[in-house]
Amino acid sequence: MELARHAETVERLIGARRIDGWEIALYGARDLAIEVKEGKVDAFRCAEPFGVAVRLLAGEGLGFSFSTTMDPAALERMVDAALVAARMQSPDSWYTLPGPAASYPELPWLYDPALPALDEEAKIGRALELERLVRAYDPRVKRVRKCAYGESVYHTLVRNSHGLNAATMGSFNSCSVSAVAEADGDAQTGWDFAFAPSFAAIDLEKVAAGAGRKATALLGARSMPTMRCQVVLDNRVAADLLDVLATSFLAESVHKGKSLLAGRVGEGIFSELVSVRDNGLLEGGMGSAPCDGEGVPQQDTPLVTAGVLQGYLYDSYWAKRLGAASTGNAQRGAIKSPPRLGANNLFIEPGTADAGALIGGVAKGVLITDVMGMHTANPITGDFSVGASGFYVEGGELRHPVKGLALAGNLLELFRKVDMVGSDLRFFGSTGAPSLRIAELDVSGT
Repeated sequence: MELARHAETVERLIGARRIDGWEIALYGARDLAIEVKEGKVDAFRCAEPFGVAVRLLAGEGLGFSFSTTMDPAALERMVDAALVAARMQSPDSWYTLPGPAASYPELPWLYDPALPALDEEAKIGRALELERLVRAYDPRVKRVRKCAYGESVYHTLVRNSHGLNAATMGSFNSCSVSAVAEADGDAQTGWDFAFAPSFAAIDLEKVAAGAGRKATALLGARSMPTMRCQVVLDNRVAADLLDVLATSFLAESVHKGKSLLAGRVGEGIFSELVSVRDNGLLEGGMGSAPCDGEGVPQQDTPLVTAGVLQGYLYDSYWAKRLGAASTGNAQRGAIKSPPRLGANNLFIEPGTADAGALIGGVAKGVLITDVMGMHTANPITGDFSVGASGFYVEGGELRHPVKGLALAGNLLELFRKVDMVGSDLRFFGSTGAPSLRIAELDVSGT
């Protein structure tokens, strides 16, 4: 394997230095991105990114550097830079490199050999067909703002001085579309996407219908009075709220006093209907892999069970520092940065209620389908105040679309008030949730 040969080259180079430990990480991929507009290819980009990175232990210092080429001079500079960084930084006795794993989980679905074998015309055809389907969804869909297809076939390798050697091969492809609907002087935008390791797993009609439905549903939206009422959050909004809490599950945040969940293991923090887990082995998950960015096996980690906090997420550094075991949550966002602690596939477990049951129990309230400004929520206190839109609900039925709303509250209090959990779990990136019904929430209108 080519990455293995590259690792051997770097290992020989490191061997000439006096150090206490080393790690070599390599990444290679073939990426394709296609955009279409008005029935024609608007952009076509193909790239083969490559990178190698090292972390070197010298005493109690850990230095990092990288290169995007295997040029001997560049590799020399990379190793020298990592060694200088290790010797110059403040000593930290918790720096560590993981040992080898007895075995790694097998994820045969992670790589689709059919994907690289397909010709590019088929992939262009997929983007064109998605655009056609969106336009045909509803006559009120007047234009498609952006329609894209993307894919990657990638290889990774992590090797260190403790004998760890972990390789991964995977693939993914995605489709996304943004549509604009117009009626009676009003215009609304709707976006949807799909992601999967295999080419055949993406349902274009479902993506097109999702974008078309979101674009047309809020046409003619009106305001509503301020209420304290029952609220149904669709799965996208629920996932956005969970995403704000994601850092609170990280051991680093807990130790630094930046988590509102610190010191609360064993405590009921959510409604007993709510369970949360981080599953790094989830089939089809965007963050799934046999191992994390340090070569530690990924796993399925329960974080909240029936409302009770079970624990936190760890990489090797924070596991050693806090006396725990790594949960396989060291992530490399790119080869140009060292691994950092993060969630893999974080999600709220689905319930059994369908959409009709969630809405049917609402005497007077709102279904929230979109929020704005979620990035302003405070992940340390859990306080939030965001703009929102959706539908007014009365007598268990959707009455009309509404806009110009504001939701305010605290995330922990909101999750404590969940009184029904939907069955429609969906992931938006590496965070997922089903729809949730909240017993009561302040909704500001006119």
